[in-house]
Amino acid sequence: MTTPYMLGILLALASAASWGAGDFSGGVAARSRDQYQVVFLMTIPGIVMLALIAYAIGEPLPKVPDALWATSAGLCGAFGIAFLYRGLSLGNAAVVAPVAAVVGAGLPVAYGSLLIGLPGIWKMLGFLTAIAGIWCVSRPMDGTSHLSSKGFSHALVAGSSFGAYFVLVGQVEQGLIFAPLVYAKAASLFVAVFVVFLRRDRLPALTASPLAIVAGVFDAGGNAFYMLARQHVRLDVAAVLASMYPAVTVLLASLVTREKVGGFQWLGVVLCLAAIAMISA
Repeated sequence: MTTPYMLGILLALASAASWGAGDFSGGVAARSRDQYQVVFLMTIPGIVMLALIAYAIGEPLPKVPDALWATSAGLCGAFGIAFLYRGLSLGNAAVVAPVAAVVGAGLPVAYGSLLIGLPGIWKMLGFLTAIAGIWCVSRPMDGTSHLSSKGFSHALVAGSSFGAYFVLVGQVEQGLIFAPLVYAKAASLFVAVFVVFLRRDRLPALTASPLAIVAGVFDAGGNAFYMLARQHVRLDVAAVLASMYPAVTVLLASLVTREKVGGFQWLGVVLCLAAIAMISA
């Protein structure tokens, strides 16, 4: 029999799998399109899916405070996704994805520590392992130092935005899942449209990038699984387990697009994932 805690763990891991697939799809899409155009395209199917599910199950609209928390989270998430996809489009997923995940997981853990207390020994070891993993994964391969450095800076911004998203959306009242995510996705859509017009660019047609639409479906699934997971486990546990999405992103990058992954980067990936596991112990 699956306990509520184990169900929360499984849901958080499902979130990681869905987000990882979405990030890979979005990163490939961003190689041929501006990252904010990709965010625009991927946000639309997310809004439609989440709104239909909320309506089908009869979930009520969130109260004003919850709507504000969700909207703020959506704004952070939009910038995080844009910077992540831009970093992934540089062709170095083994650097960008794990670093963004560790930074994104660290902020909820720090937030939880302030509310609950200092972490135990395993969490402290997890922090040290994360630092070592970030160092390894940020080492440039021969001939790609510029790309690696630029991707690393994008990963730091993306990770900080994701960490803020985890914390902010975690403030939504327990029991609300899909309706608050509609507000979050609407905020992401607003950011994408605003930046596209600010750059005097044009909004792409919905058929312009099927990969971006696929990314949006996976991203919406990752968000929903995360919100479900936090009903059963602590916010920081759900966040760090969901942050294991780089394992899927890197695996797909290696298998599908045959992206080169260096030995130090693989070590960094392993250390980052081990850090996330220890932080969530």
